[in-house]
Order: sequence, then structure tokens, then C-alpha cells
Amino acid sequence: MIEVWREAVIESAAFYIGWGGLIIGLVFGFIVQRTNFCTMGSISDIVTFGSYNRFRAWLLAGATAILGVAAIEGAGVANMADSMYLAPNLNWLANIAGGLMFGFGMVFAGGCISRNLVRAGGGDLGSVVVLIITGIFAFITIGGLIGPLRVAIFDPTAIDLAGSGMETQRLGEIISWASGLSAQTAIFISVLVIAAVLLIYCFKDASFRSSPRDIVAGFGIGLCVTAGWFLTGLAADEFADVPVQLISLTYVRPAGDTIDYLMRYTALGPPGFAVTTTFGAIAGGFIGAVSSGRLSLSSFADSGDAARNMVGAVLMGIGGVLALGCTVGQAITGFSTLAVGSIITFAAIVTGGVAGIKTMERIA
Repeated sequence: MIEVWREAVIESAAFYIGWGGLIIGLVFGFIVQRTNFCTMGSISDIVTFGSYNRFRAWLLAGATAILGVAAIEGAGVANMADSMYLAPNLNWLANIAGGLMFGFGMVFAGGCISRNLVRAGGGDLGSVVVLIITGIFAFITIGGLIGPLRVAIFDPTAIDLAGSGMETQRLGEIISWASGLSAQTAIFISVLVIAAVLLIYCFKDASFRSSPRDIVAGFGIGLCVTAGWFLTGLAADEFADVPVQLISLTYVRPAGDTIDYLMRYTALGPPGFAVTTTFGAIAGGFIGAVSSGRLSLSSFADSGDAARNMVGAVLMGIGGVLALGCTVGQAITGFSTLAVGSIITFAAIVTGGVAGIKTMERIA
């Protein structure tokens, strides 16, 4: 059955990636809008109110995606070693620095990239500005003015795990290298243990168990990430004229990709997964806002608010590229592969978010 699906998807890759990515992004945006899922908000809830419900929803999304990735690999849909997150080049310093910058920036921008996409769909013009600035600075950091500085500072500190005989930076493979267990056994144990610990942590809390909104958010977003891996896994074909990258939801570089696509549509052809999921998230936010009666035009409160949001957008654009993703791209999508770099980035984003909230409290 998998091979039949794969053949159909590869034969019409542009169609399936285009429409499939749009639907996945739309469902993601709708869930975020209707459940008020917000990773920055989850950190703020902890610091300000001592509430962990939205943070548990974030972890539940990660646990769901971890199990989803295991199922995808087990079914032979994709080899996750081909994903960018599991490259054997562990750029730990960039993960830390980028994660801290992104976490700090998302507080100033009033939310991470995915939250701003959904807010833009709901009529927030300030979020449109944040998205444009984030996308521009993502490209500036990849290959623009900041690119050479990024390479000069962070490339020399990267650890080449291939030199130690490892094919990926997957946590299970590193455990295998350190313990002598077979890679397959270590990977299976790490997936089982981490997913179980996360699920137990989420559902042992009575407040979370009695919050259907947060449970739906966690499972729903985790399944959206799993669907992205499934779709791009089926479409992966190294012999294609334009190979499809094995990836799932992420939104920092795609913000720049979308701007680039809008400017060069006639030269680029059908949109890729990054662009369609970005449009989908905005559309999902729009539908969610309409269905809940929250659609309304809004903007920055004043010049100070505009300046803070713009600074946050710059930090998210630079930090998201350094860290190789955002609160969704690394802390759920990357985390689902159990890449060590993704785990480091997750911790750094949370730390940066706490620092950002404390800073906002001091300057407010």
C-alpha cells in the first residue's frame, strides 16, 4: 500500500505537495487559532501565573510527533536520517545562540512565527509586518550580509559526529555509541522512554486532563507535524528534477521563502511545501477567526509597541536560522526526530523566552 501511495505522489509531486501542504498548514493554523495554542504564551503562563497547561500542550505535540515519526519509519515511508535535523554535524553553539535569540525575540514580537501567521490571518496587520521582517532577516542570515559572519563564528565550533562513526545526531545513536547497545535498540528505547515520560508528565496533571482545548491542541498539532513528514517522505525522490526535501512544519525560513515566491512566482513554478504550509497557516487562522467571531483589523498599539515587535522580528529571523528552526520547526518537528541539536534548541528557546519575559517586565 505504501509503495502504491509513493508512486502516485512521486508521479504528481507538485500537486500533492502543493495541496497537501496547504491542507496541513490550514489545519495547523485553525487549531492554533481555536485552541489559543501559543508557545510564548505557555512560557508566560508559567512565569506569570504558574500555569503549565499550554506548556504541556506543547510537550504533548512533541510526544505525538515523536511517536508519529517512529510509525513513519517503521512503515518504511521515510528514512529520517535524510532530514536536515539529523545531519551528523552538531552545531551546538548555533543551537544555543539561535535558540536564545529566537526565544527572547518571540516575546518582544508578541508570539513566535506560527502565532504571528495565525494572527495575521485573523486581521492583525502588526503581525504581517513581523512576518515580513522575520523573513527578510532569515534570508540575510542564510546568504546575505550576516551569512559570512554566521559561518565564521559558528562553523568552527560544530562537532563532526561522523568522525566518531555516527551517521546522525539522533539521541538513540549517541546512546548506542556511548553504551555499546545496537543503534536500533538504543533508538527504540529512547523513543519509547521519552514519549512515555512526556505523556505521563502531561496527563498526570488534573488541570491538564480537564482541559479539552489543550489536549486537542497537543494531539492535533503533533498529528499535523506527523502528516508533514508522511507527505514529504512519500514524495522524496532523489532522481526527480526538483527533489522534495524530507521536512515537516517550520516557519522561519519559509517566511522568507514565501516572500521570495510572491516576488518571483513566474520564475519559480509550483510552490513547495514551505510556501504552501505558510499560506495554509494564514488561511487556517482566517477560518478560525471567522468561525469564532474574532476576525478584526488591528495593528500596533503605538510607536513603542511597533519598535518592540520589529526588534523581536529581527531576533527571530536571525535566531531561527542559527538554530535551524523555531518553536514549531525545532521544538516539535526537529524534536520529533530526537536530534540532539533540536533538544538543545528547545531548551535554549524556553530559556530565552523566560529572559524575554523578565526583560519586558522591567521595561514595561
